[in-house]
Amino acid sequence: MPLPRSPPHEVRIVGGAFRRVRLAVADVPGLRPTPDRVRETLFNWLGQDLSGWQVADAFAGTGALGLEAASRGAASVLLVERHPQLARALAAAKTRLGAGAVQVQRGDGVAALMQLAPGSLDLALLDPPFDAPDLAFAALAAAARAVRSGGFVYLEAPRPCPPETLAAHGLAAHRRLKAGAVVAQLLLKT
Repeated sequence: MPLPRSPPHEVRIVGGAFRRVRLAVADVPGLRPTPDRVRETLFNWLGQDLSGWQVADAFAGTGALGLEAASRGAASVLLVERHPQLARALAAAKTRLGAGAVQVQRGDGVAALMQLAPGSLDLALLDPPFDAPDLAFAALAAAARAVRSGGFVYLEAPRPCPPETLAAHGLAAHRRLKAGAVVAQLLLKT
């Protein structure tokens, strides 16, 4: 019988100005950092240069997704995290990296997305807890509102989002990758 996989104790930023920087992964139940390979694929899909982009990472966790965007030149990256220990770690990582484009906000990711002006984001990063499927749908709706036409929503979930759900929010499947128990989807705002 195989042993259960434990989360890594650190992840590394795979590209851009902060390439090879390691981020600690706290021992918090349910925290599943996006693997290096999946992040590398996502940013290959998006293009390596995100200069000028407005980005929000609504369930930041370790900050790996949002910090990858900042590392690749995003003008503004909002990292939202509810868990106090993780929010403190995000603030410390921002300071350590000198990531001036990054803002850390402790709170609810869906509420943070709803507070943004409609069409103000180029990219919304969503990696909500897998044990809360209703949260994923609420986050998708909030992200679709916040992202401009031609912008992207990245969603990690245990299964693909149904096309009719995407269409209801003005989104279309652009790219998809299955990695273990995770389906990574890049969605285009139409």
